[in-house]
Amino acid sequence: MRVSEQFRDFEDYIAAVRDFTQNVLRLNEHRLTLEDGVPEDLTEALREIGLFGISIPEEYGGLECSMEEQVRLTFEFCQASCVFRSRFSTTIGLTSQAILDFGTVAQKEKYLPKMALGECTGSFALTEPEAGSDAASLSTHAKRDGNLWVINGEKRYITNAPQADVFLTMARTNPDDQSANGISAFLIDANTPGVSIGEPPRMLGNEGSHVCYVWFENVRVPSDALVGGQEGSGLKAALRGINHARLHVAATCVGQSIRLIEEMTAYAARRKQFGQAIGDFGQIQALLADSQSEMAAARALCLDCARAFDSDGPIPHVDIASAKLFASEAVSRIADRAVQIMGGMGYMEDMSAIPRLFRDVRLFRIFEGASQLQQANIARAMLRSV
Repeated sequence: MRVSEQFRDFEDYIAAVRDFTQNVLRLNEHRLTLEDGVPEDLTEALREIGLFGISIPEEYGGLECSMEEQVRLTFEFCQASCVFRSRFSTTIGLTSQAILDFGTVAQKEKYLPKMALGECTGSFALTEPEAGSDAASLSTHAKRDGNLWVINGEKRYITNAPQADVFLTMARTNPDDQSANGISAFLIDANTPGVSIGEPPRMLGNEGSHVCYVWFENVRVPSDALVGGQEGSGLKAALRGINHARLHVAATCVGQSIRLIEEMTAYAARRKQFGQAIGDFGQIQALLADSQSEMAAARALCLDCARAFDSDGPIPHVDIASAKLFASEAVSRIADRAVQIMGGMGYMEDMSAIPRLFRDVRLFRIFEGASQLQQANIARAMLRSV
């Protein structure tokens, strides 16, 4: 890939990503709202530096970064707006990893090389109006019609839907089996007749990231669109991508925490009250110290999960759930402290990045499994071990 020709090794690459984040992405954060999305020149810059390919093997043109390397990269590029990450996150995580682990040889060869180059944006279509955390209750269905599948259903909260080239879509293929075993995964090209996409709704935060409804109305796809050529493995494919994505979300929270701590610490050092910097006051120091400690704990937990992920052992599902739970809750507390330390400055939209960051990080406690779902998964695993 182009990146492998530019950089000597991973440390050289992560240094380049760090410089790119600090000197390109952060300086262009204001454009995300003004231009209602990641502008094409910045998307091309994300492609050029290889961020669409960090999780994809070299044989398909990717960088084949280990999970530890992916997490370390996420710590860096998420010190800019997390909206930049959202532009390629559904490609490097949910869609490409399901194809990599469950797709046929032909499916891998069709999609992964283009994904690695950023020429194919993958979007993950699982959530429905009545199916979110309870993914097995989805109602989108697929019926055989000769050598074709006919798919009907409604999806919502689908990230990158307007930019998507392919939707990894979960649909029920066995109406008599209402369990997860009745669900299959399909790769549906976005330009297939019958696929329609709603207008991006306004959100509390993450302005510039597009999350839409997607409708499938008598969408006819060939039999080779069935992931792996096998029925009934849809949620397995989804969960493989979700565990990858959850660890990335936890690492995203660390990157955003680093940014928030940088902003609040700089302000505390320069803001003077009662003849001294407010950072000299014990109450402010406590807020700073708590934030730094929580960020460091989240970072260590992410790295520990990543190393376990890279080992020959099973995917550390429970530890990943713990990392996602802890990091997402921590970054919300850190964001709140940032507003408190900066006072009025932290509440004024045009005077600092803090109001936007405060809104953006609230989402992390909801998507890729809400905190309460992570708590339930962790507790069930604990009880099973007794």
